[in-house]
Amino acid sequence: MTAVHFDADMPDDERRQRLYAGEIFIFSASPGTRALIALARRMLEEAFAPHDPRTIHEHKTPEEVAAILSTLKPAFIHHPECKKLLPEIMAEHGVDLDKLYFDVPRMRSAYPARFLSSGIAYAFHPHRDTWYSAPQCQLNWWIPIYPVHPDNAMGFYPRHFEEAVLNSSSTYNYYEWNTNNRATAAQNIKTDTRIQPKALAPIDKVNLRYLPPAGGIIIFSGAQLHETVENSTGVARYSIDFRTVNIDDARAKQGAPNLDASCTGTTMRDFLRAIDLAKLPEGVVQMYDDETASAEKVLYFGDRLVTERADGGRS
Repeated sequence: MTAVHFDADMPDDERRQRLYAGEIFIFSASPGTRALIALARRMLEEAFAPHDPRTIHEHKTPEEVAAILSTLKPAFIHHPECKKLLPEIMAEHGVDLDKLYFDVPRMRSAYPARFLSSGIAYAFHPHRDTWYSAPQCQLNWWIPIYPVHPDNAMGFYPRHFEEAVLNSSSTYNYYEWNTNNRATAAQNIKTDTRIQPKALAPIDKVNLRYLPPAGGIIIFSGAQLHETVENSTGVARYSIDFRTVNIDDARAKQGAPNLDASCTGTTMRDFLRAIDLAKLPEGVVQMYDDETASAEKVLYFGDRLVTERADGGRS
């Protein structure tokens, strides 16, 4: 049975090993996360004014909402406050910032069923991040911006942490995705035609839904099977997530077991050091890369973040 820890007082080294073993950690809101969701709320409420972002589906069409999100979400990703707040949140939870590398924080949205669930508001089917070229040492941090409900939260399938799932991850290459699919998200309104890794066999019908308060955190391994719960409430759910790796674990190839991922490419170039936004050393990246990498396909998703810091923090 998967252990779930609430506000656990535990050294980060021990917590990471437990996360790699499939355990899940939930934390209450902290000063850093409260500041982060305050920024997100302000941006959401300005973008959708005069309407409440949680009921925007009652006032605008899916096309109109997708157009707003296509500007709002990148603006949040590259907002200078995010670069400051993520290290603060890590420090609040006992993480050694010299060894911490994180990717950019993403704002997610889950609208009531049949409104907008593809493209830029993609409702993720059951998946592991490791099917999407993530390293086995990746940890996911998920933060709700507003209160969540069991029927608009995330669903976890912890039984499958130790059980392989037949899947189509062999069709996924991270470099091809960045080159051909990332920029087209906002164009997929009614349906999403982009090929993504999916389970090809039945999975456990029962998922678990954890409900931290707004600003609370769920931390879990990127190898956990999880999904976006179909939103059957009358309100949209907005959340923030980002991923982290510890460089010592990356070098030692420590992490969750790889039961069934067969994707190619690697996301390791996306991670930036918390203290100065330096990239992971190329020698570490090469430990995770493969022959699919080439100069015209390898994209450094964090490059804009580093550039913005250098020229004064453009959003």
